Amino acid sequence: MAKLSNRWGSITVLLLLLRNIVIARPYDRQSDGLTLRKTPSDNYLRVAGGAGEGSSFKVALFADLHFGENAWTDWGPRQDMNSIKVMSTILDSENPDFVVYLGDVITANNLPIHNASFYWNQAISPTRERNIPWASLFGNHDDAPFEWPIDWFSSSRIPQIQCPSNCSEGDECSFKGTSRLELMRNEIEHNSLSYTGFGPQNLWPSVSNYVLTLLSPKTDHKSPLMFMYFLDSGGGSYPEVISNIQSEWFRNKSHELNPDSSIPEIVFWHIPSKAYEKVAKKVAGRRRRTQCVGSMFKEKVAAQEAEMGMMKLLTERPSVKAVFVGHNHGLDWCCPYEKMWLCYARHTGYGGYGSWDRGARIFEVSGEPFTLKSWIRMENGTLHSEVVLSR
Repeated sequence: MAKLSNRWGSITVLLLLLRNIVIARPYDRQSDGLTLRKTPSDNYLRVAGGAGEGSSFKVALFADLHFGENAWTDWGPRQDMNSIKVMSTILDSENPDFVVYLGDVITANNLPIHNASFYWNQAISPTRERNIPWASLFGNHDDAPFEWPIDWFSSSRIPQIQCPSNCSEGDECSFKGTSRLELMRNEIEHNSLSYTGFGPQNLWPSVSNYVLTLLSPKTDHKSPLMFMYFLDSGGGSYPEVISNIQSEWFRNKSHELNPDSSIPEIVFWHIPSKAYEKVAKKVAGRRRRTQCVGSMFKEKVAAQEAEMGMMKLLTERPSVKAVFVGHNHGLDWCCPYEKMWLCYARHTGYGGYGSWDRGARIFEVSGEPFTLKSWIRMENGTLHSEVVLSR
């Protein structure tokens, strides 16, 4: 009876997850008197409704969700349901205009399934069903090779749910994983709300490299308020690094779009750069934490394997106001660095390591004058670590 109960429990959880996978639909979203529309060019977001002090644009960052872990157990699907609850709570509390999925959306190395987009779709479902647009980028776990659990081989067979009894050497049992290109193609083709973009082919094997332009709430459609750059920091199927050619792409693109650095820019990637390590060590050596806010010392910074010039380029551009990363589940700090801010998001998912309370980083952009402020919204509804990143 215990086995039967567990089986029905797993089926119930699966049905609840499936309920959250809805058909994507076109949108015209109303929020606080503003209208957010997807323009004919997929690179642009506009906050419409008239210029003025009341016009703002709010973004929620969901980091390290790690969907799909231990799907053959009761624990795995429950963790995914808990992650859905976290996102739903924060979306309903903050009512953001946009969401960024900041990498490690799934744990591919723990996914014995032919197409991991099934779990990727679950992860974006709370945002999609609320008609909120989003963009995503890749982390080190999203296309990591499958790692066979050693305890499977102490059993009489591989779990039936993962490998059908009539399967011998077919694709369904190969667990070959789903590539970055396949994951992104599935998201873009099946979701009109997605602003995720393919990067230039010459940046391969990195994929999620693109820029979105937030247009000013003015009648002039050519007035950018801010540029948002998304970069693939690697890991999984290739080294954890932002390459030199990615840095060159950013340099060329930023000079093309913002030649005089007069328009604010922010940057997203998953794995922190070496600069995050420098900041953390500097703060740890001081008695006072100066201007930093958030959790600084819950764990050490796990940085990229090498620095290939990206941070140097950022520090040379006065228009760059902040960099946002995930990866370290126990850290959610923001610290000044040169003339910008380096910020962590907050561990949102119940998947992955650590038992720290879940939440999400929120930031809000206002124009005339330009202001960028941020805070952490926790699953329990509390708010902390408010900081002004630019004014």
